[in-house]
Amino acid sequence: MSIPIQRTVLFLKRAVLFFMILSGVSAVAQTGRGTIRGTVTTADSKPAAFVTILIKGTNRGSLTDETGQFTIKNVPTGPQSLLIFLIGYQPEEHTLQVQAGEIVAANVQLAETAQQLDEIVVSGLATNRFAQKETDYIARMPLKNLENPQVYTVIPKELLKEQVAVSINNALSNATGAAPVTYPAGGFGITSRGFSTGINARNGLETAASRSSVDIGNVERIEVIKGPSGTLFGSSISSFGGVVNLVTKKPFETAQTEVGYTFGSYGLNRFTVDVNTPVNAEKTALFRINAAVNRQNSFLNYGYNNTLLIAPSFSYKVSDRLTVLADAEYLGVNQTRSTYTRVTAASGIDNPAAIPLDYRKSLYLDDANAITTASKFFLQANYKLSSSWTSSTLFSFVSENAKQSYQYYPTWISPTSVARNILIYGPIYNNYTNLQQNFTGTLTTGPIDHKILLGVNYRFYNGEFNYASSGSRFVDTVNVTKTFTALNKAKIDQFMLTYGSVIPFGVSDQSTYSVYGSDVLTFSDRLSAMLSLRLDRYDYKGVSGTDAYGQTSLAPKLGLVYQLVKDQVSIFGNYMSGFQNSAPVNQPDGSLLVLRPIYANQSEGGIKAEAFGRKLNLSLSYYYIAIKNATRTDAKSFTYQDGEQVSKGFEVELIANPVRGLNLVLGYAYNDNRIVKASDASISGNKAANAPTNVFNGWLSYKFQGKVLKGLGLGFGGNYVDKNFLTTANTYYLPAYTALNGTLFYEQPRWRFGLKLNNLGDQCYWDLYGSPQAPRNLAANLTVRF
Repeated sequence: MSIPIQRTVLFLKRAVLFFMILSGVSAVAQTGRGTIRGTVTTADSKPAAFVTILIKGTNRGSLTDETGQFTIKNVPTGPQSLLIFLIGYQPEEHTLQVQAGEIVAANVQLAETAQQLDEIVVSGLATNRFAQKETDYIARMPLKNLENPQVYTVIPKELLKEQVAVSINNALSNATGAAPVTYPAGGFGITSRGFSTGINARNGLETAASRSSVDIGNVERIEVIKGPSGTLFGSSISSFGGVVNLVTKKPFETAQTEVGYTFGSYGLNRFTVDVNTPVNAEKTALFRINAAVNRQNSFLNYGYNNTLLIAPSFSYKVSDRLTVLADAEYLGVNQTRSTYTRVTAASGIDNPAAIPLDYRKSLYLDDANAITTASKFFLQANYKLSSSWTSSTLFSFVSENAKQSYQYYPTWISPTSVARNILIYGPIYNNYTNLQQNFTGTLTTGPIDHKILLGVNYRFYNGEFNYASSGSRFVDTVNVTKTFTALNKAKIDQFMLTYGSVIPFGVSDQSTYSVYGSDVLTFSDRLSAMLSLRLDRYDYKGVSGTDAYGQTSLAPKLGLVYQLVKDQVSIFGNYMSGFQNSAPVNQPDGSLLVLRPIYANQSEGGIKAEAFGRKLNLSLSYYYIAIKNATRTDAKSFTYQDGEQVSKGFEVELIANPVRGLNLVLGYAYNDNRIVKASDASISGNKAANAPTNVFNGWLSYKFQGKVLKGLGLGFGGNYVDKNFLTTANTYYLPAYTALNGTLFYEQPRWRFGLKLNNLGDQCYWDLYGSPQAPRNLAANLTVRF
């Protein structure tokens, strides 16, 4: 029998066995279950990625991740046999004892080397590499995607690597419904369900990225949680559109080093290093450090972005009950800010494409720059209280500092003339301290199983804010049809010395005390419900001109899930609440308007599927978000809290691996976000700002499977973002755009080379704040592992 036929027969045998075991039904009762967690390594002590692991005689199983780690939950108690599947080999079997509520360690070393395993994986079962939905952060407890009544997108590092992504904007373009935006202050965000959503969470705790930017060198994956999420995350982390949570790289038990170099258009030079090592022979102490140096010029004739990232992390298993994880991150940024364009009615300009300025030309010289730093420290202690309950104590401190930030605000005052204005921000610092305590566990009351989360959180913020402004004066006015020079720092500083002044802006200390809880009730192996509630007490200490005040908010979250096909298809519905605390407003007549917390309530229903051995991952949902007490300002600068806003639409996400080597990611979102009622009648019925109606993302990649081309792959995809408005007046819009990208890569066990061509159509387009994006450009990456 020829080798191809042998492989085909072996493949069919393993596939039959694989599906037989998946379809097996355990005779053990559903109550009293445990967890198996472990690592699979090769004979040369390398992590074994994408190895299939099943529990014999049950429908429980998992795939190892890229670090060789796996977790299988809800395992029946008693002796269990782990089956480790490698195509072309007999399955390996390992027996262990599972206790109720216990986490059993199962570390397996294969007889094959890393190179042999790579050959097996390439010629073996297909894997849905980009469908990695397992996470404990979304619900703040272990909960499967099919059990969770909330929609979320997970962007894994495997997808980012394949796309040669070097920026957070590149990465977030993979989230369903997300249109990335760069803010004039230096931060990043996306639109989600019609609302702006910043990058405010890191490993589930508060972070800051409003002024210091973000580097993805320490990012393991990105989780984009959809809809108002104030119940579990609070108002400082979530928006009415959802939460963006960065999950950082953690230490693991195998020594491994990865070095990468990326170069490309506009002087791109990026160097990354990832070193992981056990500290002791017992592998109870683990250390990992990630670092990145990035240098790149703007596609404009002036501008640049230089960053330095250093991110060490350390974990220590003190005992069988206690594990401690500490990680830190330093990010230094020296860059030019993006331009925020304003127009007057006299200009006749209603979109950036109508501006009579060369697309690649800047109005400002790049010595008027921004220098910022961010320092972040996180500490987590997990303690096993009993076989069923775990305590997690978390502490975080984030300090974001802007030494200086020259920000560009040109105003077009005629069809060809622009008044150049600039604001200088700094020194600014923002400090965020969070202390959080969570208890998670399981219990049974009669026929109902419970997964419970109980938590408290204390948040303290303090800061300082200074900026220099010349008021309504412009530095100068230029006619762009004639010769002009870019505005430099010396001229700006002299202008500010003559006309401007440094203005300290009062920043109050703020404290938030939170209590929250969640109970996932399992009525049967198909039907479950989630009941969650959060109570927040927000204290504003007050500054000169504004008295101290406090607000109390109550945010519920309810969800229902029914599995139409066990562990494959579920239907779900949810009701969720988000809120924003608002400071009192000093009215023009001297009165003080005390605002109530602004609430957004979402109702949603849909379907999720993880079918055909998880080769198909699908979510489809319709949502309706209502805001009843939004704030509005009239023409006389009086503020009212009588606005009403409705955001509704549907989302579809498909992640599939239809045949071996072929992977597909598709996302489509339709959103209609409108001002239903406002104190200014002229905007009632208008579209909300930064809320495109249609957003599409897609990525298709293929890795060749034959011996001749093994390791070679191709990828193609892109994004479409519909026309949207910069303000609720709906007078200035940002044109729709389609940005297509392609990649070619060659991968071997110890090295990888990727070539990426961005914006294949060389389209001129602008993000949601009107910032021009790069024309066609190239990036190439070489990564070496040892």
